[in-house]
Amino acid sequence: MARVRLSVAERREELLRAAIEQIEARGVAAVRIADVASALGVSNALVLYHFSTKEKLVAAAFAHAAEDDLAHLRKLLGRRTTALRRLRTAVRWYAPTGQAKGWRLWIEGWAAALREPALREVTQALDTEWKAAIAEVIAEGVAAGEFHCPDPQGAALRLTALLDGLAVQLTSYPGALSHARAQEWADEALARELGVQRGALTASAR
Repeated sequence: MARVRLSVAERREELLRAAIEQIEARGVAAVRIADVASALGVSNALVLYHFSTKEKLVAAAFAHAAEDDLAHLRKLLGRRTTALRRLRTAVRWYAPTGQAKGWRLWIEGWAAALREPALREVTQALDTEWKAAIAEVIAEGVAAGEFHCPDPQGAALRLTALLDGLAVQLTSYPGALSHARAQEWADEALARELGVQRGALTASAR
């Protein structure tokens, strides 16, 4: 059966999604151009035509995954509801107990970024945009009188650090921490940063 002829954009997206799957399965260090090509039944040359090196393919794959996550984050934070409800929904989604990106992929990315400048640029950009988006909504909630937070940027950084750290624990050390406890800590941290009772988060979900 002949393969459907894809446009350049469609082919790139197909290759990027395959690369993401292979990185999650094998890790950044072990994944090869041949693994991505084999997963799609195409030649190594086709992959190299679109991405001239493995390093460029990996960086582009992470950028693709990051944009997917950022698009969803923007959607959650852009809803027409209270800032408190938007923040709770976003943190619940992003937390390692939620439905956000595959945490194994991002832990791999953080480790590889120590040696790969292009990948470090991608992961840092995601981190910066996530913090900025959360800080903006916290500031909106403060302005609207929903809660009190004297340092929205600092609050966003602390929340991110906690959630990323919990993700490492849950992903790298199965059984070391329960998902229920991780969610409890994430909720407690958000309530503390906003100066509200934890029960207010539950009420905001109704």
